[in-house]
Parts: sequence; C-alpha cells; structure tokens
Amino acid sequence: MADGSSPHTREGRTGRTQPVVDEPVTDRDLRDQLRAVLAHPMATTHLVVASSVLLVGLGVMMVLSSSSVFAGENYGDPYYFLKRQGFFLVIGVVAAIVLSRLTPSTLRTLSWVAMILACVLLILTYTPLGVEVNGNRNWLKLGTDLFRIQPSEFAKLALIMWGADIFHRKQRLLEQPKHLLVPFLPGALVLIGLVVFQGDLGTAVIMIAIVAAVLWAIGTPMRLLVSMTVLTIAALVPMTVLSADRMRRFSYFFNPDEGLDGSNLQQIQSLYGIASGSWWGVGLGGSRQKWGALPEAHNDFIFAVIAEELGLIGSLSVLALFAVLTFAGLRIALRSDIPFCRYTAAGITAWFSLQALINMAVVLRMLPVLGVPLPMVSYGGSALLANLCALGVLVACARHEPEARQLRAQRRRGSAPRVTTLVGSR
Repeated sequence: MADGSSPHTREGRTGRTQPVVDEPVTDRDLRDQLRAVLAHPMATTHLVVASSVLLVGLGVMMVLSSSSVFAGENYGDPYYFLKRQGFFLVIGVVAAIVLSRLTPSTLRTLSWVAMILACVLLILTYTPLGVEVNGNRNWLKLGTDLFRIQPSEFAKLALIMWGADIFHRKQRLLEQPKHLLVPFLPGALVLIGLVVFQGDLGTAVIMIAIVAAVLWAIGTPMRLLVSMTVLTIAALVPMTVLSADRMRRFSYFFNPDEGLDGSNLQQIQSLYGIASGSWWGVGLGGSRQKWGALPEAHNDFIFAVIAEELGLIGSLSVLALFAVLTFAGLRIALRSDIPFCRYTAAGITAWFSLQALINMAVVLRMLPVLGVPLPMVSYGGSALLANLCALGVLVACARHEPEARQLRAQRRRGSAPRVTTLVGSR
C-alpha cells in the first residue's frame, strides 16, 4: 500500500494501526446475494441451461457406465449404446440451439406443424413401418435401426405447444367452459388415444398429466378439473383390468415376494442396488446390478445404478437438479407476459417434473412399473431428442421474459446497464 498499511489494518483515532476483523457472513447476507443473482434479467435462462446441461452430462456418463456390460455381451462393443446416445445428443443440441433463438410467434406457427406431424407419425406406427418392442407397438423404423424413433415422445411437446397457442388465441374467451375445452381437449384425446392403442399406458399417463397441468395453468375451475380427473380414473381402470400384463404388474406390486423372476425382478433388484449404494456409493462404474441382475439397467431403471454408484448424495443431486429446473420453469410461467410462453413453460415443466418423480417412484418401488424414462438421463434417442427440443423451447420462453427482452434490446443499442451484485459489496 502507498501509506505502508496492510489491507487488513486501519488507522485508529490514536494514530495506531488496528487490525480489521472480517464480519461473519450471515444467513441474511446469503439471502441478499441470492436475490441479487436471481434479479439478473437472464437468471432464469442460466438456471435452465445449467441444470439441463448437468442432467444431460450425467445421463451420458451413466448410460456408458450402466450399459457397457450389456452392450459388450450382446453387441460386442461396450460403447454401442453410448455411440447411439451421442448421435442423438448432437442432433438434439443443434435443434435446441435453433429453437431457443426463435420468437414466440414463430414457435406458435411451428406448433401446428408439430401437432400434424405428431398425429401422422403416431398413425404410421399402425402400418408396416411400426415396430413392436416389449409388447408395445410404439416405434417407427425408418431404414436402419439407428433411425428407429418413438413418436409419442415428440407428441408430448407438440401437445404442449399446440395447446399453448390455442389458449393464447382464446385469451379473452377462457372464462367460457367451451373455449377452455374445445378444440384442445378433443385434439389431446386423439393423441392420447393413439398412444393408448399402441399399448403404452405409461406415456399416456404422462400426457394426461400434461393436459391437466396446461388446463390448470390457464385457470380452469377446480370443479371441472376434479370432474375430468374422475373420468380419467374411470377410463384407466378398465384399461388396467382388461390387460393381463398390467394386472400382473399391479398384483405383484402388492406382493413383493412373488414374480421375482418376472414383473417384480427389476424393482426388487433396483432396491438391492440402492441399498448397497449407501451414502457415497460403490464408485462410478462399480455397479454390481448391471452385470445381469438388473435387466437393461440403462433404460427406465438407470436411477437405481446412479444410487448404487453415486450413493444417496448422487441421488439427491439428481433430485436437486430437477428441482432447479422445475423452479426455473415455474419462474418463466409466472414472469412471462406472453400467454403462449406462460402456458408452454407450465406444460414443459409439468412434463419433466412429473415424469421424473414417477420414474424415481417406480425405481423406489413406490409405484407399479409404468415404463417411463428419466428425462435427459435414461438411454433413448427419441426421448433425449424430444427432451432437448423442449429445453430449447423453454429457453426461448425464458429469453422473452419482459426484463430479458429489455436487456437484449439495450445490448443491441449498446446501452445495456452494468449489472451489479451484492457479493463483496459490504
């Protein structure tokens, strides 16, 4: 220092230098700093991108770890599933970046194209192009096995965006019940019906939850939502009772000692893996369940391998990342002044959060097996591509929050204000 004093000393009234005692950081200081960070106009965008990048990165890592043994034994290449996942990841990232740069008006137009395309692809599964996997005819084979897609994954995003555009157009008419339900509900029922007749009840349940979330976001009266919930349950019961496979899963769920070589095998083995993971896990790549005890551990039960290899801390980290993404999605829905963005953000957030919770509940044996993947983490090219497209749309909505629009406009004019935080500003 120029005067010979240390940065950690100060001159007292007597002329002597006295040491400066750093004041402890309190909870209030941390809350103020957090508020300052979240007050940034682009904070929501950063939250969506950061949480999704970490989830996708974790997913790629765990797909390699959980599938290497199965891929080596069945395909002669331990990196077989990693390569396929990487292929769809590259396409998905490009699609997400492109979608994130689109305006809400462009996305609204695109939603109709997506809805029509989703209907066409779902119908094609009933033609010779359709492929049956594990009893569900919900795949399309377009040439080689690499280009085998599951249209129902893209139908989720199409349904959300199409419904958001309809309600954007009907914004002044939503107080009338007929405008709340028509044409959104008939269109949704067409998509859900096509998925149900494929035999994929798990995906249909997720789509029903998406419909309920979008209707709730636009302010549908609770009595109407309750009535629709009752009707939905009444429709799902016969679908379960009339299916021998679903009834077997439902029965074994309440009888854990039965079906250990069949319907109960995956859930019981997943619990063994979770239990052996303890606090910190057995180490990345050290799972024992992936050596054949847990069938296809890289798919719907990848969370069991995460819990086994990374322990409770790793499992809670995954849950925390989904919580951050859910918070960011709800923040977009609450802050946006564009109805389309508000409803789209609500639908995508409900999709990711509810599907993640259902997947984890199945792995923890809190629900019967439904066959839904863990978003952005489980292996599956169609699911990953659809998830990344949805994230691109969510980022586009975040970039069009009022304060974010204003900041981008100021940057284009070269007059953006300097953003400060409270970190170190004592």
